[in-house]
Amino acid sequence: MYTMLCSVSGIPNKESKTQIKNALDKIEGVQEIGVNLRTSTIKVDYNEPASATQIKDCIEKSGFKIVYE
Repeated sequence: MYTMLCSVSGIPNKESKTQIKNALDKIEGVQEIGVNLRTSTIKVDYNEPASATQIKDCIEKSGFKIVYE
């Protein structure tokens, strides 16, 4: 199993949290999703056929911006 942790800007409330979780849950291979509103981070545990690129694209297509440091 792989784990991906992303810092994201623009998770203002529980509705946004639910939106992200619902979008990521549709990706085959995603096992667990954690969204932390306080730290604006998303943790995704996944197996193949899901990929890090696919997960990042899904987050950004949902209207949220991944913060790269």
